[in-house]
Amino acid sequence: IKTDHLCFLPFRSFTLQSKSLQTGSTALLRGLVEGQRILSRAKRGWVWNQMFVLEEFSGPDPILVGRLHTDLDVGSTPIKYVLAGEGAGTIFAINEITGDIHAMKRLDREEKAEYTLTAQVTNRDTDQPLEPPSEFIIKVQDINDNPPQFVEGPYRASVPEMSQVGTSVTRVTATDADDPVYGNSAKLVYSILEGQPYFSIDPNTAIIKIALHGMDREMREEYLVVIQAKDMGGHMGGLSGTTTVTVTLTDVNDNPPKFSKSLYEFVIPEELGIGQPGGKVKANDRDIGENAKSTYNIIDGDEKDVFEITTDAQTQEGILRLKKPLNFETKKSYTLKVEAANIRFDPNSGSPFKDTATVKIAVEDSDEPPVFSKPTFVLQVDENAPINTVIGTVTARDPDVTGSLVRYFIDRHTDLERQFNINVDDGKITLAKPLDRETDMWHNITVTATEIRNHSQISRAIVAIRVLDINDNAPEFATEYEAFLCENGKPGQTVSAVDKDDPIQGHYFEYRLIPEMLNNPNFTIKNNGDNSISVLAKHDTFRRQKQEMYFLPIIVTDNGNPPMSSTNTLTIRVCGCSREGIVQSCNVEAYVLPIGLSMGALIAILACIILLLVIVVLFVTLRRHKNKPLIIKDDEDVRENIIRYDDEGGGEEDTEAFDIATLQNPDGINGYLPRKDIKPDLQFMPRQSGGPNGVDVDEFINVRLHEADNDPTAPPYDSIQIYGYEGRGSIAGSLSSLETASSDSDQNYDYLREWGPRFRRLGELYSVGESDKET
Repeated sequence: IKTDHLCFLPFRSFTLQSKSLQTGSTALLRGLVEGQRILSRAKRGWVWNQMFVLEEFSGPDPILVGRLHTDLDVGSTPIKYVLAGEGAGTIFAINEITGDIHAMKRLDREEKAEYTLTAQVTNRDTDQPLEPPSEFIIKVQDINDNPPQFVEGPYRASVPEMSQVGTSVTRVTATDADDPVYGNSAKLVYSILEGQPYFSIDPNTAIIKIALHGMDREMREEYLVVIQAKDMGGHMGGLSGTTTVTVTLTDVNDNPPKFSKSLYEFVIPEELGIGQPGGKVKANDRDIGENAKSTYNIIDGDEKDVFEITTDAQTQEGILRLKKPLNFETKKSYTLKVEAANIRFDPNSGSPFKDTATVKIAVEDSDEPPVFSKPTFVLQVDENAPINTVIGTVTARDPDVTGSLVRYFIDRHTDLERQFNINVDDGKITLAKPLDRETDMWHNITVTATEIRNHSQISRAIVAIRVLDINDNAPEFATEYEAFLCENGKPGQTVSAVDKDDPIQGHYFEYRLIPEMLNNPNFTIKNNGDNSISVLAKHDTFRRQKQEMYFLPIIVTDNGNPPMSSTNTLTIRVCGCSREGIVQSCNVEAYVLPIGLSMGALIAILACIILLLVIVVLFVTLRRHKNKPLIIKDDEDVRENIIRYDDEGGGEEDTEAFDIATLQNPDGINGYLPRKDIKPDLQFMPRQSGGPNGVDVDEFINVRLHEADNDPTAPPYDSIQIYGYEGRGSIAGSLSSLETASSDSDQNYDYLREWGPRFRRLGELYSVGESDKET
């Protein structure tokens, strides 16, 4: 503070006590005056570094902070003290005369720890400063007025069950808004209010630990711990805050599965399907989650592997299922030993973590369908077997103890032609219709067996019937052979045969000519040894002019029992061949044609001649048409005398022949409305007239008349006449029922007055008196 005139109680330090006027409370004001005294010859003032320390308070009464004083020799000049800066006039107020500074509102160090203000001495009358402003600081000193708080609480923590004593659970943290560097207002100490003897807490680090051995989740899973934090180092008078910590014990696999009972008994019907459940067992585990999951196994009593056991993932039950069908008549009961074991296993626990139980299964007898002696029957029958021949027998029996009789039927969906029958009592299959192996070699039918006492018990078996072959088809040529023979050669033709029968030893065919052809001079046959023959010519003098075709009948016989034979005819055609033996033509007409010309060449020549004739006829016709003139060029042609007029002719509709102004308005003859003709935009091009001499003029005019009628541009045009007046003197009279006063109508409207008062005014307006007419 630079002052020649102002000093703040010139001593190094002081302590001031003031007593509240209303409450009697005492506040301690400590002014810490630090600085040095500097003598300035130019200004002869003191410079101070001034700070006031004031404890925060919450009372409603003002409290004295300090007092300002100046050593300025003012004489009789009135002075006043002025305070400015942070909180001046609101939080702090100064006595203008004495210079006392008071705190007017509650001071909270946690909101603002210090205030910087300036003080100045001015002339009270003129407000002129008597010295420069001086700055000082008011520091708010902390008191223990804020309790500890757990900002992140409440807490949740977990720790494995059966943890050792001293195992850390979690750590809590409390905060105190008081000044941590002044006193013990922010020094916290932690303690447990609830949760002992299970847990403990470090008073300084606030780490919660296990305090009791053998804490079992299955006995108690959750604990609520109440933690307290107290300031002032935990001493008397300190403030405190609490929070809760919910500690959950997590599961460990410390309990084995345990069956609820040692013996399970089930009754399973023998018709239970493969994979269907037959019973359920369950081993309970006090653990939870993965530690409670178990698997089930059959460890004894299932030597034939009839059963299996699986685990239901939802219920953790063991489901007993069938792997093979049951048969009451073979085995009536089973005794199984089932084991349940945990999936997870802690090797340090030393416990087996599994349990066993006994399962007894009784097989219940059920009414089963009949059982065939074999699932498929294969039978044989000759294709020529007579009707009612017994083909074979199918057998089925009732496997139940009672042994019901069985009846047999054929499923007609598999025997649509009803070629077979079956005896309902003994299962003998007989032939109902003749068979043909060449049509169907195999017949597959389905036979059903039904119990007599229970028709719903049905079983099925497939019967395959093979039709055995007999020699009932004669051999024949494999195809319709046609041989070609050159006129100057001796070609051979190979012929083979086929047989629809299928003998066991295979086919063997014998070929021979019919007796009438044994001594024919032209052809003979030769056996090739492979069920085929070659046809050979006896000479090379065959000519198409002499004979074009030869027919050779051949008898083919098989080796069946009895042997079958057929006669087949081989057609041999004589052809013309090249030197290399290639067939060129087999038609006899080629020899009667001109030398060097074939049939194709002759057809081409004939086509050319016909074409030339057509061209000549067309040319002559065109020449004749050119001799007749097509256009009349005579200058005296009568058609040239036709004159075209663009206006309408006379008549009733001709408005140009007389003055139409009188029709426009009889009262205004001078008014004239011109005619408005609408001429089409489309211009029709007149046809050029002309023609040869001798053309009929009447016909020519009719043609032109027709064209004029169909010409949209020819007159008369559409005419619009405007009549903007009503005519007079018509025998039909006026079309208006009311006329104006200027009208000379003699109509009397006196009757309107007789209609009543409502029409009286209307009658007066339209009635015309004698005076009105004269006017």
